[in-house]
Formats: sequence, structure tokens, C-alpha cells
Amino acid sequence: MYVTIGQVFEQTVRKYPNKEALVDLAKNQRWTFTEYDEDVNRLANALKESGIQKGDVVSTFLFNTSELAITYFACAKIGAVINPINFRLKSQEVAFILQDCQPRLVLYETMTEPHVKTLQQDFPAISFWSISPSDQPDTIFFHDRLQSASSEHPNISVKEDDLYAIMYTSGTTGRPKGVLHRHREMIDMSLIGMNALHLRPDDIGLVAAPMFHCAELHCAFLPRVHAGCTNVILHHFDPKAALSAIETERISIMFAAPTMWNMMLQENLADYDLSSMRYCLYGAAPMAPALVTKLKEEMGMQLVQAYGMTEMGPAITFLAEDEQFTKAGSAGKACFNHEVRVVRTNEDGPSEPDALCPPYEVGEIIVQGPCVMKGYLNRPEATEKALYKGWYHSGDLGFMDSEGYLYISDRVDDMIISGGENIYPREVEDVLYEHPGVLDVAVLGEPHEKWGEQVTAIIVKKDGALTEEELEAFCRSSDKLASYKRPRRFIFMEALPRNASGKIQKFLLRQQYTAKSAAN
Repeated sequence: MYVTIGQVFEQTVRKYPNKEALVDLAKNQRWTFTEYDEDVNRLANALKESGIQKGDVVSTFLFNTSELAITYFACAKIGAVINPINFRLKSQEVAFILQDCQPRLVLYETMTEPHVKTLQQDFPAISFWSISPSDQPDTIFFHDRLQSASSEHPNISVKEDDLYAIMYTSGTTGRPKGVLHRHREMIDMSLIGMNALHLRPDDIGLVAAPMFHCAELHCAFLPRVHAGCTNVILHHFDPKAALSAIETERISIMFAAPTMWNMMLQENLADYDLSSMRYCLYGAAPMAPALVTKLKEEMGMQLVQAYGMTEMGPAITFLAEDEQFTKAGSAGKACFNHEVRVVRTNEDGPSEPDALCPPYEVGEIIVQGPCVMKGYLNRPEATEKALYKGWYHSGDLGFMDSEGYLYISDRVDDMIISGGENIYPREVEDVLYEHPGVLDVAVLGEPHEKWGEQVTAIIVKKDGALTEEELEAFCRSSDKLASYKRPRRFIFMEALPRNASGKIQKFLLRQQYTAKSAAN
């Protein structure tokens, strides 16, 4: 019999009642585990009083906040399904998610309020609560509801196989898919994270990466609560603010994408006391050996890499601290209780789990383990394909070496990873096609020193008047494209290479635009 996420939290509260649990740097506010639990119970009861029942969806459109940390466990205690939404998304992108998962309640803040105003008109059945004070008379204030509610335990029966969260990720068509995760799956993921980072109750973790991401939420924040650590919340990542927090709060452990670590390394590290740092977890993109060396030398910490995907909760492999140089470029070996295979791809359907590739042969990466998703929300065909024969088919290409270490070779869907964010070219292409001056378009990832990759759009004009400045302004004004998805470079070509069926041959296009870039 497994415990639930709410019960894991309560176990930690009983073990460490007077230990500091939560710090909100933006509010300069601190909670012991007992105080944290009282606020979690208050919100759980406030949600119940507002009509939220077990199985109802509660969406959060928030940056990193203590309110999100409280909502996370409040939902877990009453069996509500939390749906953390990427705060970088614009109104139409969020509208698709709300239409798909049908939440009863959405929490928002000042930074996301401009998009919420449009959403409130389009979704009158949803209750919107602001965590920020507002002059608007009709605003429902989160903290009013919180403070008026009881701190008694909400007494709702929640089981290990109950749905716990809907985490959205983009699919092969560019449309977001809601990944369904249950309590038991994320308890296993939490245990894996605790082990990989050798967590101790005296660790102090910095929440610097977005909490709507599985990597921060399931591999960092939840394991630290599970282990009795302190979580210090940074509203949003800024390299100077992160370094300052490490010094003042004596941070010992944190997760960040390679881009974030690189941005911190560009600061004058001599200005900060970073001696408290013990471990860093990185993921979302590979890290160059040179960057690993600089982090070890200049910040004096051990590094652990995770590779995974939302459907698996997310981690499926880890590269340990003593393997960062001996296995540079590898994603590591499978997590505890997981099996990772590389199998031959099948043009006629899903890859067969038993069609194993020998060492160094590239194939599709598939995974089996206790953290695999229940499925995709409202997408039975996509679920059946992804979980063919009980294995999650990642769509990523890679190979195993002779010692069983996994290496990622390519991404089947040409996904772009910029600053740790996954960007699907189709989303960007669809927006660019709306411009009347665009005849044809293909979007690719171009290597970038700071961000890992930048979004590059190759455009065929309808006429000669179209300029890069006009396309840049068009993308900025679109409410369908988050800022991190915008192209940072536009290349104009006479025609895009296509095969007989009309599909763009991106491997040829890469050769052509690389040659064009070199010529410029």
C-alpha cells in the first residue's frame, strides 16, 4: 500500500514540525513545517467550501510562489487534480489548455493578469482567484479565502492510484497534450530524486527553475519536502538573484537547466560566498564538458544530470557525479526500477519493444517503469500509440554504448530546446503562416552559445516587400506565441526542398541554411 503525496507531506510535518520548510524570498516570509501544514489545510478547506471536489481540476497560472507551493499539497490532500500552466504562455495558448482539461478554478498573479482578463470572458464557468491584491471590486482574493478557512485536516480519502496532476507537453502535431499522473507514480519519482541527489534533512534547496516543469516539481521540490529539506522560492530566475540567494540562504542543492548555470557563470562569482553548495541537478538539455568543468572549479559542487520526459514524470536516466567526465555526452543509466531500451524504428507503426539495437546502433528510446503516465487526457489513440505493449515510446533517437550508457542522438520530431524549454517547430510555423506575406516556412533549431539552441525561421516570401523587422513585430504581437518561442533569426529563401509527397526535407534545408549562414 503506497502513501499519497498529501500523506508524504504529513509524514514530513510529523518528523520535522519546527524545522524551516518554506521561504518565499519575494515576500520575505518563512514557514516551519507546522505552519506550512496549517496553510495547506486552510487552503484545502477553502477549496472544499468553494465547491472543489475530489477529481476536480485546479489550474495555476503562476510564477514560482509560496501560493503555488501551498496549492500543490492542498490539492493533494483533497484529491483535486493540479494543473500547473506555463506562465510564459499567452492567452490563446492557455485557452486551449483550459478548454481541454476543464478546471473549476484558476489561480493567477499580477504577472499573468493581462492574459487572464481575456480568459475570464471566454470561460465564465471557471472561478479565477488572484494571489495578488487588486483594486477590481469583483476580484476573488486567494488570501481572503485562505485566512477565513479552518486549519483542521480536510479528511478526504485519497488513494495511491487517484489522479494527481495534468502536466501539459507539446506533441508531434504541435498541440499540447495533457499528461495524466497518479499519486503513486510521483512518490516513486520523488524517491528516485532523493537517492540521485543524496538528499539530507539539513539540505536547503533553491526553487529557481519554473515549478510548472516536471523537472523542478518532481525531481527537486517534492523530493526535498519528502526528505525534510527547506525549499527557498525564487519568483523567477535571474542569475544575480540566484547567486545572492545561494549566499544569504546557504543553499546546498538546486536544479537548473544548463543555460541557467551558464548565465550564473557569466557573473563575477568572487562577489558571492557559494561555499554552501553541495549538489546541482541539471537537465532539459546536455551540458558541455567545458561547462561542467567550470561549474566544478568555480562553484565547487557535484553535478548530476537527468534525462527524461513529462510522460515519465520526468526522469528515466541519471548520469552520476563521478561520471560527468568519464561519460561526457551520455545521459547516463536507467533510474531504479526502470528499464530503458533502444529499439529499431518501424515505419509502419510503433517500434517493437523486443527489436533491440546492438550497442552503438541508433534507434528509438523506449522506457518501462513505475513512473509512466496513466495516459493522455482526451487522446485515447495517442495514448495507445505512446504506450504500445506497455512501453513508453519516447520518439527520441539514441544509442547505448557497450556498458549500457544511453546517448541521445536526435529528436524524431525536430524539437528545439532553447534555455531548457521545449519548442515544437509546428507551433511557430502555424503562427508565421498567418502573416499575409509568408508563402512557405520551416522552423529549425540553430546552435546558440547561451541558450543551447535558438529558433530560426526559413521563409519563402509571397512578394519582395517582407522584411525581418516586419516578421519580428508580427510574432511579438501574436497572442499565440510565447516570447521564448519567437524566432531570433529569419532567413529568406526562394523555395523549400520537399519530397514527392510534399513534406519538407529538413535535413536538406539544414545543409542549405547552414551554408547560407556561413556565406553571410
